Amino acid sequence: MNTRIQTVWRVKADPKSIEARARGIAVEQSVEMPVEPIDDAFVLDEILGRVENIREVAKGEYEVKIAQASITTGFEAGQLANMILGNTSLQDGITLVDATFPADIAKAFGGPNHGLEGMRARVKATGALSATALKPQGSTPQVLAKLASDIALGGIDYIKDDHGIANQFYSPFAERVPLIAEAVAKAAAKTGIPTRYLPSLNGNLDQQRKQIEVCRNSGVDCVLIAPMICGFSQFHTLKSENPDFVIMTHPSMGGWPMQPSFLFGKLLRLLGSDASVFANYGGRFGYSKEECRRAAGFALEDWPGIKPCVPVPAGGMLLERIPELLDFFGQGVMLLIGGSLLSAKEKITEETAKFCDAVRAYK
Repeated sequence: MNTRIQTVWRVKADPKSIEARARGIAVEQSVEMPVEPIDDAFVLDEILGRVENIREVAKGEYEVKIAQASITTGFEAGQLANMILGNTSLQDGITLVDATFPADIAKAFGGPNHGLEGMRARVKATGALSATALKPQGSTPQVLAKLASDIALGGIDYIKDDHGIANQFYSPFAERVPLIAEAVAKAAAKTGIPTRYLPSLNGNLDQQRKQIEVCRNSGVDCVLIAPMICGFSQFHTLKSENPDFVIMTHPSMGGWPMQPSFLFGKLLRLLGSDASVFANYGGRFGYSKEECRRAAGFALEDWPGIKPCVPVPAGGMLLERIPELLDFFGQGVMLLIGGSLLSAKEKITEETAKFCDAVRAYK
């Protein structure tokens, strides 16, 4: 039985043109040609996109709902993105706001391997999680390992590479990861908190597969991936091939004509993100409170067959904001603190401990 993905769009248009624009999206995201010459009943009945509703939401702006055949995705991650956004991403005044995925899509992609409860279990946590990033770009493996050790001694749950740290000559992946992994493991043995390190994967599929082997051989079971850089298909393949690994996703290059909350909260969750980083309100990227609330809601809402994904608001994270942010997001969240923690320099272990204690003490 052919099922349909229900996509929701925000379209800028005047009253005279909105119906044509809506039909244009339905056609573009399905058959991509004039409908009149098509005489194949299967194409017309099963493949052609259908406009289901048009509703004015503001002057000159409309919400358009379109039903798109799930079989056109081939149940492959890259093609899924192509069929729900694809060519329409090239048009002005159109944003993909949301999509409701049928059960066959959810089954095909599977969602997170571990999700919220799995990530809590990794570090023996019961409430909100704490995290930070290793910076700056250009640091040697030895410098990053020392920094990771100092942070881990403060009892943090997760330490990730900054997404810009890759396989550069000054910090080769195969040299960096074992050093940092060992430093974090030694610190964790002292604190009793099993802090996890997430190296940033980069390169093509073969390169990232080799990097995962480096991680595995170093006792690392968590990684960071930027799906919009490496591609949805590559991300989903690595997730499927490594069910024992936790995968955190980074939002770099996510500025598409797609609602950020949908991309980071729902789509990446569907494809397998255990923890999805997105720009926090009050930070340097300017997301609204409502957009952040919506992203966290998508990540955690009930979804048959799909585990909850940990929302990871990042940016503008200060020690004094912890109660405010946990009041806002709730306990099913990971707070990612970066620059303000790294600014502590020689007091970074002490500042990390304050940050982690504040997160764990929140009720």
